[in-house]
Amino acid sequence: MHTPLLLTSRANPRFKALRAQTAMGGTRRTHTLLLGEKLIEAWAETRMRPAGGRLQPALWLRLEGAQPHPLEMELGVELLLLGESLMQALSEAGSPPTHALLMTLGPEPTGPLLDRVIVPWAIQDPGNLGAVLRSAAAFGFQEALLGPDCADPFSPKALRGSMGAAFLLPLRRCTQLPLDAGRWYALDTAPGADPLGEADLRAPLRLLVGNEGHGWRETALPEAVRFLAIPTQGVESLNAAVAAGIACYEAARRATP
Repeated sequence: MHTPLLLTSRANPRFKALRAQTAMGGTRRTHTLLLGEKLIEAWAETRMRPAGGRLQPALWLRLEGAQPHPLEMELGVELLLLGESLMQALSEAGSPPTHALLMTLGPEPTGPLLDRVIVPWAIQDPGNLGAVLRSAAAFGFQEALLGPDCADPFSPKALRGSMGAAFLLPLRRCTQLPLDAGRWYALDTAPGADPLGEADLRAPLRLLVGNEGHGWRETALPEAVRFLAIPTQGVESLNAAVAAGIACYEAARRATP
């Protein structure tokens, strides 16, 4: 049986190359890391779907001294052992995971938008973006369209925040809204916004979620986009991910026979 290579020095050329592969973000990203057994297993459950298949395994990383994972042999990719300090540096976490999987990232999907699309716009916190995607996937949204200045959905932090939702939803980016015949709504509390309970949420539905801090104040939306308000009591606005979850749930509730 082949003995896997053990890396213990940050000066090792192989480790430096690994850091370089995962350092690029946004549209320049070609690789990402799935950190921890739970996230790896979540991807494995969706790998035959189009969204999950966009990520392909390239290298298995196991913490020195940790037990093998059943997927190591099944995936058939190269295995490297990492010392604790190297695994910690790679994961940028307080406690290093016992397993990580380096993934290559395939091209974005193309073609017409699907029936129900979540549209995060300038969501800058990776954890918030992951939570928005997770809510959308949980309530039957089929795709995510990311506007400019959004956090990188394939950064390790966003992947952890989505808890696998990025493997369920096809993700693509845009700089301008590709307006079609769908119903385009932007969550907002501005006067004149349509109350959530009265809005027409039938498919095709495109639900926009704005920046955590300034919402839509710095964005000129097309006239075809209507504002959608979630009634609240005693607070001015909701967290972006919470608002997205409520609106996605309402759309799913009405779509259920």
